[in-house]
Amino acid sequence: MTILKASLAAGLFAAGLGSALAADLTKKAPAAPAPAAAPFFFVNDNTVSLSYQFKATDPGVKGDGGKTVLNFTHFDVWAYGTNFFTVDVLKSGKWDPSNPCAAPGSTTTGCAGSTEIYGLFRSSFGLNQILGTKTFSMGPLSNVSLLVGGDANTQNIYLAPAKRDVIAGVQFNFDLPYRGHLNIAPAYYKEWGHNAYLVPTVPDGNTDFDGTWAVETNYSLPLGFLPEAVPLTLSGFANFYGPKGNGTRGYIPTATKRATEFNSEQKLSLDLGRMVGGPSKAHLFDVWVAYRYWQNKFGLDHAKDGTCIGNSSCIEKTLASGVSVKF
Repeated sequence: MTILKASLAAGLFAAGLGSALAADLTKKAPAAPAPAAAPFFFVNDNTVSLSYQFKATDPGVKGDGGKTVLNFTHFDVWAYGTNFFTVDVLKSGKWDPSNPCAAPGSTTTGCAGSTEIYGLFRSSFGLNQILGTKTFSMGPLSNVSLLVGGDANTQNIYLAPAKRDVIAGVQFNFDLPYRGHLNIAPAYYKEWGHNAYLVPTVPDGNTDFDGTWAVETNYSLPLGFLPEAVPLTLSGFANFYGPKGNGTRGYIPTATKRATEFNSEQKLSLDLGRMVGGPSKAHLFDVWVAYRYWQNKFGLDHAKDGTCIGNSSCIEKTLASGVSVKF
């Protein structure tokens, strides 16, 4: 029985009124409002960050030094999964004079330092959402997702890198305390690139690496056991990429093969937006510090590859600090 009919029947019974009054009541009853359309994105966050890495490295460059990093990150959640996109613009200081004005054999000094652009995207599709089930939720496991993505970079150095890769796998999503999360994704990884130093032995300098395994992990853990006046969050990632051959397409069979690569960052963020404006301003403005550890950078074997030996350039260990603004 509808609300209107129930109300009408009760009125007639109580007052003993006739059909004319009933019709009048029907005319005056307000129409039920149309249900509001659900938003396509449940979460739609965009963040701009500016940070500084104190002791960054570049493979083949002796020493280390500062890099200024401008970053844009997008993250959204929709009915069937998530989308994550981030792009870095990394500007090295004069410690890294490896841009084109310092090509092999050049005696030019005082270069401004190289600039690199690196982009990455990942999309996940939750099996619970696709299949309309809760089968993939048990205990701390909140979902199992299909993961796809890719990376691309370029840098104005003689090497002229043009890294391109694709990744596909399965991601296991876990809940952490204080509404945190942990994602673990075993995956297949395939990479292509360019290396001008290989010319003319590799005629076009393009590289094609073997497909290999990868494991990507990321997490976010609000430190909810602290007082509300100190809104700190610990977050980060730890990614492994397996050996992928030497990428020379058979032109240089004896070239050193790439090694297992480990790339990680651990970040501690202070939510100034929440401190000043309350929960509605959460993460509007964050300040943070981080520690980055990257072994066998881009897969270059720090113990065997001639690019790395003698200069420690294929292992990066650096502190970083920055600010982030969400809009």
